[in-house]
Amino acid sequence: MSTPAAAAPSPPSSPALLEPVERLRALVGGLELPLEAAGAPRARTERDQLVAQLDDYLLPRLRRLDAPLLAVVGGSTGAGKSTLVNSLVGQHVTTSGVLRPTTRYPVLVHHPADGQHFGSDAVLPGLARTTGADVPDPAHPGGAAKGLRLVAADALPAGLALLDAPDVDSVVEANRDLAVQLLGAADLWLFTTTASRYADAVPWEVLRTATERGTAVAVVLDRIPPEAVAEVRADLARMLAEAGLKGAPLFTVAESPLEGGLLPPEQTAPLRRWLAGISADARSRDVVVRRTLSGALASLATRVPRLADAADAQDAEERSLRADLHGAYADATASLQEHLSDGTLLRGEVLARWQEFVGTGELFASLQAGVGRVRDRIAAAVRRKAPPADRLGEALATGVAALVVDAAGRARQSALLRWRARPSGAALLSAAPAVAADPQVRPGFAADVERLVRDWQQHVLDLVRAQGEGKRSRALLYSLGVTGAGAVLMLVVFAASAGLTGAEAGIAALTAALAQRVLEAAFGDQAVRQLAAAARADLVARVEDLLEREQHAVAALLPERAGAGEEAGSQLRQVAAEVARAGEDGRGSDA
Repeated sequence: MSTPAAAAPSPPSSPALLEPVERLRALVGGLELPLEAAGAPRARTERDQLVAQLDDYLLPRLRRLDAPLLAVVGGSTGAGKSTLVNSLVGQHVTTSGVLRPTTRYPVLVHHPADGQHFGSDAVLPGLARTTGADVPDPAHPGGAAKGLRLVAADALPAGLALLDAPDVDSVVEANRDLAVQLLGAADLWLFTTTASRYADAVPWEVLRTATERGTAVAVVLDRIPPEAVAEVRADLARMLAEAGLKGAPLFTVAESPLEGGLLPPEQTAPLRRWLAGISADARSRDVVVRRTLSGALASLATRVPRLADAADAQDAEERSLRADLHGAYADATASLQEHLSDGTLLRGEVLARWQEFVGTGELFASLQAGVGRVRDRIAAAVRRKAPPADRLGEALATGVAALVVDAAGRARQSALLRWRARPSGAALLSAAPAVAADPQVRPGFAADVERLVRDWQQHVLDLVRAQGEGKRSRALLYSLGVTGAGAVLMLVVFAASAGLTGAEAGIAALTAALAQRVLEAAFGDQAVRQLAAAARADLVARVEDLLEREQHAVAALLPERAGAGEEAGSQLRQVAAEVARAGEDGRGSDA
């Protein structure tokens, strides 16, 4: 019977490979794929499986090429794996049946001389070890959910261990995952199946995965009716050849009565001799190691780029989510800026307070009759009584605050709607139900807006006070008051284009014109334009800053990804290339 791969490639030099593979392990282990981008679920599974194989097989084998071989006995439910292991060892070391502790604590049988190696974390470091007959209860403090039960057996040759793995088609997902992990740690996979189940789909999917990763494979066809051995064996050999496993050793075990729960010795003798030969013969053992190690390294050339693509997809998805968020707030900010200067505020309470401030009837009539007499009438009007500037300022503050709160609410609603349209955004919002259920502005936002408006109004008053240093300005400011002049300046700011329609348009236009004349009487045309521009720019900057902080608050739902950024995918590709070059250099030097 031949070895699993008689034409295996030369073994790469482990010292040259160890460092880049360790760097690759760090990168893959730190790769976060939290967003539901295209292919993310599969990429997470592949990442976890690659990390497991790096930890459980590649790194341990590179650190010690002469370590004992690990043969994992795997297959479908009812394939007779445990009976086969017991029969090869010649004693009951593992339990058969569906409900068995082996599903959580697979049994690893080894020669006593190899106990120190398999008892350490050199192989399968993430699994706890136990040597007793009973496995720990995970419900008890310190009890691990899964691990390995180590059994020393003199009947097994030194340098070779057998591991009875859970069923690859188990109904329990955790058992299937553990089976895949153990197969990734194998130097050799003993694929065990039966005459009635050798064509089952799930075991063949796992078998193809092992083949893609270069794992050495031998096949055990169990429980064959004696009269059908030749026919079933030929059909299975055909399937193996089609799967690229033409050279895989194939052992048959005819259905026969068990002797003390074990298979008759003559049924397992060929397999036992073959395993003993691999253990005893350095060349045969080397072939298995070369085959599996080289295959596992070669598989990185396709597996790592797929993870790099997944990292790129995460970056692209995060950029799209941020673009959606930025777009929603940018649209709302642009709309708000327009409403702050198109005369929208010059209605209702603001208009009433302004008319009260200037004495509406006479001044509107004067404006319509002729601009020449406006300044005299304004001066007369403001001297007759103290202008109610505080009420006008309050109305303006209330109006501005309402516009900002409304803009923030619309921005948030638009952002959440855009996110819900994406699987990644919908997943983020599902993980933050409090945010998803409340599309309005956050509590306390209205109070922040009120403070912003008050601070801006104080800034406007400071501008007016600084401007009113001339003799003429001081005289008119004495009549208007700083507060009054500031309120009038705010009106100019909010009526830059007077964009209302209908009857309100005429009122807004008159209001804006009258406010402009009031300030021009105090400061002159050029100064009024400069004051209005400075006041408007300051208000816009304050509002943009506030809305940007609100945008950041929503953006905080995006997960922080360690090592994220444009370099994640490129780093993976770069290190994978280094591994490939080190492998080529190692094979060249070995040759």
